[in-house]
Amino acid sequence: MAETLKNREIAEDIDVIEVEKVTMPGDRPIQTASRQLPSATDETRERTRAVRLYIFLPIIFLTSALMGGLRLASPDGAFVFIAPALVCLLFALVTLILFVRGGMISVEGWFSDDFSTSHNIANGVVLASVFAATAQVFNSVLPETGLPFWVVTFCFAWSLWNNLFAEFDNKKLLRSLVALFVFAFVAKYIILTGLTAPTGESGWLRSVIENPVRETATALLALPRYSAGTGYIQFFCLLFYFTGLYLLPRMTGSADGH
Repeated sequence: MAETLKNREIAEDIDVIEVEKVTMPGDRPIQTASRQLPSATDETRERTRAVRLYIFLPIIFLTSALMGGLRLASPDGAFVFIAPALVCLLFALVTLILFVRGGMISVEGWFSDDFSTSHNIANGVVLASVFAATAQVFNSVLPETGLPFWVVTFCFAWSLWNNLFAEFDNKKLLRSLVALFVFAFVAKYIILTGLTAPTGESGWLRSVIENPVRETATALLALPRYSAGTGYIQFFCLLFYFTGLYLLPRMTGSADGH
């Protein structure tokens, strides 16, 4: 029994010695910094974020850019690709500036000296896909020729110019763009397309006799005729575009805390 108590006292003394911090006079205490290794969950989350940012988002924006130039000719339904006008590129540039002003995109969070070269290049590719999709979305909702082209272009130019000097956040900016594009989509693919839609396979003379208003509007507005499927394509073009904007992060890399 005495030996057991003695062994227990020795063990307690050893435990005290192990946890005691001994410092000699004049010595500075040594501080050790512990480094926490990333867990498997953090690595999986980072990999998922990278796949979404550098694979899925460019695919979404490039799909929107491709669909924004597609038209279905009437009456045979052949695919026609319409290149964006110069004004669409200018509108896309102004829109990206609004994204920066509104806080949707942080330039310092996308391009930095702290990032590697490949990281900056990858971020530039993503933003290039955003620019291409934005230009093609404008190409989608702008009428191709005639008086409607100039009217809708003026409305877009006026709205974008006012937004450059307005105070707003990213949510207000996104809602403003959605409302603007929806209005232009309805004007082009519901109202104007309804005015110029073909009545059938009959000749033009019979079409004038049966529907003089439609033929007169087509001649005066100088609008090309597309089949009804064009509106469905452009609807999904807008859907892909705004889905991509919703998923687009404000910052990338270590700057956003990931």
